Amino acid sequence: MIQLLYAVIFSEMALLMAFIFKTPLRKLVIMALDKVKRGRGPVMLGTVAGTVFVVLLSSVYSMVKIQNRTIETGALNPTDQVLMSKHMLEASLMGFMLFLSLMIDRLHYYMRELRLLRKTMEAVKKQSRSFEDGKNGSAEELRALEDEVAALKTKIKKLESELETKAKEAKTAEAEAEALRKQSEGFLMEYDRLQEDNQNLRNQLESLDQSLSHSDNRKNM
Repeated sequence: MIQLLYAVIFSEMALLMAFIFKTPLRKLVIMALDKVKRGRGPVMLGTVAGTVFVVLLSSVYSMVKIQNRTIETGALNPTDQVLMSKHMLEASLMGFMLFLSLMIDRLHYYMRELRLLRKTMEAVKKQSRSFEDGKNGSAEELRALEDEVAALKTKIKKLESELETKAKEAKTAEAEAEALRKQSEGFLMEYDRLQEDNQNLRNQLESLDQSLSHSDNRKNM
């Protein structure tokens, strides 16, 4: 299961990198996510996320049980140490995976909003140019056109302000994605350390089993 979680996390990191850098791959990723979020896609994604969250709660509950058992007995045996390390690693990976999924969803939303705002601004600017170029006719028509141009300019300023706000939000999301990438590197280092501790605990457990078997043999003799 740990290998599957790492594969999903690396895939999500690749999607975040595609969002951060402006390449042709970004458009393909946005189009793919648009298709995924249509129809039954959101229901399926919600079901998967809910299942992962339930498994995460199960791992946390197992860690709490081991901790309570340790408090009762006063010592943590090697088997519980291995199980605690395993559950802790799985819970960390699942939590990180859900957080990355949320970041991808928000980045996709901001990218789509920015694209719609740009299209709206271009249409409004073209319309305002056509009104400005066609300023001829009676004084009443000119006044009406000037009023429409003023309204359009106000709308353009409002759209530019919204675009600037969305751009700042997108930059903030990109900075958070970069921080997540650095955090994932720390998780990988922690995973290597946990693997080493796990191996040491297994070795200790094997040595204890051998010692117990030798003592049983001596008693039998």
